[in-house]
Amino acid sequence: MTAGITTPRPETPLAAADRPTPRMSRRTRIPRSPKVIAGLAILALFAVIAVIGPLIAPYSPNETGIYCRAACSGAKAAAAWLQTIVVHPAEQVCNAAGTVCFSSPAVLAFLPKPPSGTHWLGTTVFAQDVWSQLLVSTRATLLVGFVAGAIATALSVIVGVSAGYLGGNADEGLSLLSNVFLAIPGLPLLIVLASYVPSAGANVVLIALIVAATGWAYGARVLRAQTLSLRNRDFVEAARVSGEGRMRIIVVEVLPNLLPIVASSFLFTTLYAVGAYVALAFLGLAGAPNATPAGLWNWGEMLQQAYPQDAVASGWWWWWLPPGFCIALLGMGLALLNFGIDEFVNPRLRAAGLSRRSARRAGISFRPRLGITPVMHRQGTAGRQLAATAAAMSATGPAAPTAAGSHRTSP
Repeated sequence: MTAGITTPRPETPLAAADRPTPRMSRRTRIPRSPKVIAGLAILALFAVIAVIGPLIAPYSPNETGIYCRAACSGAKAAAAWLQTIVVHPAEQVCNAAGTVCFSSPAVLAFLPKPPSGTHWLGTTVFAQDVWSQLLVSTRATLLVGFVAGAIATALSVIVGVSAGYLGGNADEGLSLLSNVFLAIPGLPLLIVLASYVPSAGANVVLIALIVAATGWAYGARVLRAQTLSLRNRDFVEAARVSGEGRMRIIVVEVLPNLLPIVASSFLFTTLYAVGAYVALAFLGLAGAPNATPAGLWNWGEMLQQAYPQDAVASGWWWWWLPPGFCIALLGMGLALLNFGIDEFVNPRLRAAGLSRRSARRAGISFRPRLGITPVMHRQGTAGRQLAATAAAMSATGPAAPTAAGSHRTSP
């Protein structure tokens, strides 16, 4: 007589029907990624401001409000865009003998006004509305950033993909060109280029070309390395054997497999372009709005006007903080979107994200304890559960399962 007792299998933490397949997760991961959603929301906000900002600005960014050099009242006081502070009051001044006297006028100081219902972000020391300047400056900053990012990405694709696929002398020459631009410091080169083109600040495309000239080399190196890994793949070899031309193989076979990397390179280059444009404007090399030809209002120009007036030391935070916050927020949005694309492209990050999500649904913790890796910790937990089950069953009868889950046979 044979009595077999088999150990019960531990229940799977996640049913097979509930497990996300790689194809389903690849299709649904990007919209559900918090990083991508947050990045897209930030970019959409700035895009809307760039489109409608100049239309809804309450004043012109160059408009100087009416302010008084003497005591004002009535309508003039209501229209004043600066706050007047009496540094020294008016007094009667006489000589030592008291024979000659004259009235000394009051000494007044004119300071920017803090935020109020009339001026949401206050005014500058030049009696200009900060909110209007911020709305108008967003368009030029985003246009230069995205146009420069597009130009630099196009150069990266042309140089990097061509060098990686063609090889030989073409690869050596294009790689040498990329290495030269990588070795040259970016900011000094930007300063030199902008100094030789003084009218660049009035043209979005021209200033974008100057910025893009220093931001394409790194992306070209990355694309070259990826193209080298794709050049000898089976589908590329099949296209080459079938008689396809080089241009068609690059455009149809190789480039579609590089689109995620190209998108990530575009976002990174756009972030660099925004920072470079703001730096040029802060240094006064992007054209002033009151110059000839007039430059474009941008966030760097706002900071450039606030810094010489000691806005930071004077506590006029409403002058320099809004453009600085917008620069940081736009950079965060581009970085979050870039990180989200990187998680989608990188197989290791994507697999790690799937396993952690599945573990959270099943209630399994992957936190290591006492230096034990998560995999070892899970195996140790399963072994202890099997040992406890075997001990409990051995206490109920002579027939007990082995640790391996086999059965005993009794006569």
